[in-house]
Amino acid sequence: MDKTDLRCDGCGQAASPEHIARRLQRLEWTTRYRPVHIGTLLLGAVAPQNDSEFVYSPGGAWDGEARILLAAARLPQEGKSAEATLAEFQRRGFLLTHVLECPLENGARGRTQELIANRLPAVLTRIRRSLKPKRLAPISGVLEQFLPALASGELSCTILLDQDKPFALDGNASSEALRRLRAVTASTAASIFPM
Repeated sequence: MDKTDLRCDGCGQAASPEHIARRLQRLEWTTRYRPVHIGTLLLGAVAPQNDSEFVYSPGGAWDGEARILLAAARLPQEGKSAEATLAEFQRRGFLLTHVLECPLENGARGRTQELIANRLPAVLTRIRRSLKPKRLAPISGVLEQFLPALASGELSCTILLDQDKPFALDGNASSEALRRLRAVTASTAASIFPM
């Protein structure tokens, strides 16, 4: 069996042993900080390429998406260990997941929408049956065309949107989207983002 015979169940891409090992490592990191009761599920489109951009990376020194999400939770990183920061993220009821749980590999870059469309039914089932969040906030502009599926009524949680769109934390105006995410989340549950 070669890599073209095996598809990753977290993203639908062809899976090499290295791909599977990396997915399992990230699942382990995430599971360690999964809240018992998820207040807000942050749903991204595609997992970031670098571990430093993955919020659950135990190395700390976060960049990109991870830094933005910690800012959304108003979690200062100065003087704290990575473990303490992630434990606080967990205590505040946040969980981050991505429709495609693995970074895109070279051959899949042009197929993002197709991979998301194929993976979304399984993600919705997982959200409904296992994660059961109180609120879901799509945080990637790439998910805009999939909002009808998210809002279809299959999920029993509140869908938080940015003016009827996802919070495009991956877009050019991410600082504005971040500000609006904080405001919406604070208005629906003041305890999530304490002032």
